[in-house]
Amino acid sequence: MSKNVYDVGDLVRCTATFATNGTNVDPSAVTFKKKTPSGTTTTLTYGTDAALVKSAAGIYYVDVSATEAGDWSYRFAATGTGQSAEEHQFRVQPSLF
Repeated sequence: MSKNVYDVGDLVRCTATFATNGTNVDPSAVTFKKKTPSGTTTTLTYGTDAALVKSAAGIYYVDVSATEAGDWSYRFAATGTGQSAEEHQFRVQPSLF
């Protein structure tokens, strides 16, 4: 897991690349889950939720509004072709104002 630091109010781009043998592939299905510092979990499904975007073959992203300070977690998962998953974290530091 990687961890980056942002400020409250930042827009954080969460990205995943799905590849097989070094070549980007579009999985049969892609989901994205995020968990806020207060414990709220949201799940998005590609093709259903417009916030989960495909920018190129095998490359997907979600822009997350960092609305609260603390540790955020997210996970991309793919099934079928290109089946894989990856998880990351980022930290949002409290505002001084």
